[in-house]
Amino acid sequence: MGRARLARLHGIATSYEPSPGRSVQITGDTVVAVLAALGVDASTPQAVRSALAAYEDRAARALLPRTVVARPGRPPDLAHLPEGTVLRVETESGTAAEGLAASGPAALARLPLGVHVLHARAPDGRAAGAPLIVAPDRVPAPPGRSHGFLVQLYSLLSRQSWGMGDLGDLADLAAWSGRALGTGFLQLNPLHAAVPGPPTDPSPYRPSSRRFPDPVHLRIEDIPEYARLTGAARLRADELAARARALRTGVLDGGALIDRDAVWALKREALELMCAVPLTPGRRAAYCDFLAEQGEALEDHATWCAIAERHGPHWRGWPDGLSDPRSPATARLRPQLLDRIDFHSRLVWLTDQQLAAAQRTAREAGMGIGLVHDLAVGVHPSGADTWAQQDAFAAGMSVGAPPDAFNSRGQDWGLPPWRPDALAAAGHAPYRELLRGMLRHAGALRIDHVMGLFRLWWVPEGRPPTEGAYVRYDGEAMLSVLALEAHRAGAAVIGEDLGTVGPGVRAALAERGVLGTSVLWFERDYGGGEAGGPDGEAGGRDGEAGGRDGASGPEPAAEPAPEPAAETAAQPTPESTRNPAPVPLARILAPDEWRSACLATVTTHDLPPTAARLTGEDVALRERLGLLAGPPERERSRARCERTEWLRELVRRGLLPEGAADEEAAVRAVHRFLLRTPARMVGVWLPDAVGDRRPQNLPGTWQEYPNWRLPIAGPDGRPCTLEELAASPRLHALMREVSGGRR
Repeated sequence: MGRARLARLHGIATSYEPSPGRSVQITGDTVVAVLAALGVDASTPQAVRSALAAYEDRAARALLPRTVVARPGRPPDLAHLPEGTVLRVETESGTAAEGLAASGPAALARLPLGVHVLHARAPDGRAAGAPLIVAPDRVPAPPGRSHGFLVQLYSLLSRQSWGMGDLGDLADLAAWSGRALGTGFLQLNPLHAAVPGPPTDPSPYRPSSRRFPDPVHLRIEDIPEYARLTGAARLRADELAARARALRTGVLDGGALIDRDAVWALKREALELMCAVPLTPGRRAAYCDFLAEQGEALEDHATWCAIAERHGPHWRGWPDGLSDPRSPATARLRPQLLDRIDFHSRLVWLTDQQLAAAQRTAREAGMGIGLVHDLAVGVHPSGADTWAQQDAFAAGMSVGAPPDAFNSRGQDWGLPPWRPDALAAAGHAPYRELLRGMLRHAGALRIDHVMGLFRLWWVPEGRPPTEGAYVRYDGEAMLSVLALEAHRAGAAVIGEDLGTVGPGVRAALAERGVLGTSVLWFERDYGGGEAGGPDGEAGGRDGEAGGRDGASGPEPAAEPAPEPAAETAAQPTPESTRNPAPVPLARILAPDEWRSACLATVTTHDLPPTAARLTGEDVALRERLGLLAGPPERERSRARCERTEWLRELVRRGLLPEGAADEEAAVRAVHRFLLRTPARMVGVWLPDAVGDRRPQNLPGTWQEYPNWRLPIAGPDGRPCTLEELAASPRLHALMREVSGGRR
């Protein structure tokens, strides 16, 4: 009992429900391992007693929580403070608020929004200080009702791309779609910095750093220094551009896959040439301002990149001392790497500039939101973020998903979790800085697996995902930080809340103004479950799509051990370890039964394109690859039943006057259905607009399918350039329906 109590005190659940009404106890060994990752020894009964005594002593002596949260009308609960305690606040602007004792905690909720420091002094002489987060009640709402595209940027190639879509293509898509189609937003895949290869993991959901963008997305010709290249540097740049044209031609005309490493090799050499060109005085001043603004975080990121060039990207295998960013060895090495640190810092600045230009272009084109950036759920265990912020991550732990009715083995995603105690002690600074960086040039932010703001399934290293445990985070603090940073950026927030969702999570998100995610195929009446799929049900990405929390796909490969050099960036990621599971057909929700506070879509990046689902090609593909959850005929029959049901529903509602045999009309019809819902945002998967049949990510595959490496293509599989998309009659026919229906 002592160990269970110790676990609860540290936010560790000692049981979970894989399905309603069924409880599974967490093993004692797992509890011990998770507590150890939080710095608590529970290995013996005596250790447990000592840990409990230490916790109770700290709790009795503590004047303040690690982080104090307030919002208008909701002061923090500080009833435990002794009578006569004096409160004082240092605001983030440097001013002081004194004499708070008379009005007490209620005064804290009336302070300016921001992250302040609360000081308390008790009559017995005890004193304490803690970060004080004063946040708005809600995140900003999106302006009116809008429609937009969902696009994987790498897949969007123009005739100017260097072998994969780039930020120049993004700006051009924004300028065209905003003006010609009335789109209000473009939702992107994560643009986080990847762990360098080769091979580089093509998945955007297992990055080296979530804090900084990847310069592989740069449009080389748009960098001012490119035009100033002369002599041999100009000749070499022209040669690189010619090789880039060959890469682009190979993808667009020759059927080659997108080769991120080949693209980066060319861009990197071109960037080396440009960074040798002196900056003009104005650009030098802007760069220096950027360095000062980003501070130590950028220096650490660039230092990791520079050391990785010498010793490889897995910092746990670096020479003695270099695995610690604050060690004397690292301090001695930094001056030696100054040029390389400056190079990588410059690349972040250049990428930031082009992101700003893309968002500015979107707004100038009339978009009310513009870019919607995507925040991945975690980072690679050997990347820049874990090196720079080691104290914030739980050593020896990985985020995953527990077993449930659709996956008896659970999942291990290979992503180290943040320590909730470390976040609280730091006033959630790592999280605040991450959000601030993501929101710099965004009209909205999508948070992948938003349930992770409340709890995450921790899997101890070396153990199967079945032997994990849920660890609780301070949801109120996490949402308050999110609301504060979104308020400062004037950006809306979308939470990806599909699949297994803890009790009260959707209500808490809705209360704070965070939009949910609703996918057409999953919006059914599951007998009391919430729209989007009840807890543990297959109503969401984490079930039907073989999603994160409900997949029945193969267990991801464990992190190679113990040699860091043995790791490979091409390991399975959360977005590539899903396998479809059968879904019981429940009543389709009528459009007016949908929630309004959501982004509504027909499909997503890890679901089949709509044309493939409507023609049965998605089942045929999974059958060829041996990914079906049951006998092929049963799966084909079930898919036919679902298609027939949906087509009848569309005809019944008058949304498919062309008839069920017209596949292109059926794609338009399901979007007409979306437009009858009250959803604030309606998203169109860009490949759907041209009839692409190929999923960008096929759940349950790793090497069997080219996940994250396909360009957008038409029904025949031939890649479509951005120029061809803009001229596509099929796209324009669909978007006339969407823009007209939205109005």
